[in-house]
Amino acid sequence: MTNDHHVVVLGAGYTGMFTAIRLAHRTRRTGVKITLVNPSARFVERLRMHQIAAGQELVVRRIPELLAGSSVTFLQGTATAIDPGSRRITLDDSTFLAYDTLVYALGSSTDTGNVPGAEVHAFTLNSPETAARFAARIAEVAAVGGTVTVCGGGLTGIEAATELAEAHPGLNVTLISAQEPGSMMGDKARAYLHRALERLGITLEAGVRVAKVLPEAVELADGRILRSDACLWTAGVKVSPLATAAGIATDDGGLILTDATLRSVSHPQIHAVGDAAAVSMDFGQLHGSCQSGLPTAQYTADAIARLVRGKTVKPFRFGYFHQPVSLGRKDAVIQFTKADFTPAGMRLTGRSAAWYKELVSGSPLMTYRYSKRMNLTTLVSQGGRATLKPAA
Repeated sequence: MTNDHHVVVLGAGYTGMFTAIRLAHRTRRTGVKITLVNPSARFVERLRMHQIAAGQELVVRRIPELLAGSSVTFLQGTATAIDPGSRRITLDDSTFLAYDTLVYALGSSTDTGNVPGAEVHAFTLNSPETAARFAARIAEVAAVGGTVTVCGGGLTGIEAATELAEAHPGLNVTLISAQEPGSMMGDKARAYLHRALERLGITLEAGVRVAKVLPEAVELADGRILRSDACLWTAGVKVSPLATAAGIATDDGGLILTDATLRSVSHPQIHAVGDAAAVSMDFGQLHGSCQSGLPTAQYTADAIARLVRGKTVKPFRFGYFHQPVSLGRKDAVIQFTKADFTPAGMRLTGRSAAWYKELVSGSPLMTYRYSKRMNLTTLVSQGGRATLKPAA
């Protein structure tokens, strides 16, 4: 399987980038060729999209620059179809790309299709461009003391709401959440989070769902109408339909069903990583996050490197370590966790937590840099009693 074996990685997000770079280092003496395919040449730091939304300018990272010094070939293009039988990918320019091994790393995006009006009237953080358009609108709204509604009280919604409130003190920010924000945290960490929301003047509407997004308002499921000069939608995720359309086994949400080695249960030449993979452990299915995504990338790169050498592969193991949430630029709360993502006793708050969160957000770029020269292990828990074996 060496010499002319071609590995194609679809998607150059956090997991696709790490898989390609690490695999290039691990197979540098085998002759394996690696092609990384992505629609844009810009590397998107999804962990920082809320900063762009608040009007901050980030350094633009280019994928070819991040790959410099590796043997990975970058191909800018969009995959429109996959033919697992012939192991061929159709690109948007009507050309074809053959592969021996495929790494499916297309990730996920915010789903605006489940609530009427969200797709038309709400903004998302799905790309730097959409985040920048939202930032431009927020500048107009803040100038007249208007109101922004952030729909979704998960970590993205919390970080976006606090970032907006800190950056625009005259802006009225309302966070709408079906559940209590921080419900996955311990009591003390959650209480700290709520005090931060109060300190920043954020109005919290918890325990209620959005029924409809209107041009200048949101309608709640309880019938109330809330003014909204700009609506940011962060609730719900969706993945590309490409895998399902190709006949690859997926779950009801379109995630590729994987075995204990993160290979497709229907097409073992396809490996799935990150948000696009349905990965189950004894404690349940992994949720989409950089924390779990990078280890799937690390594992998959190592697994492919072993397979091309004819070696066996051990099952994937993973355990969560923390729940880091920024609360603006100068505050954060870090809830450390057990391997199954339930809260542990330790937490970190304030400026030290903000420093910690910044370290976490910047760690993928450091990982890419050093992985060109060494087998750098991602800084997350992969041990513990709860991770000794994958789900049956």
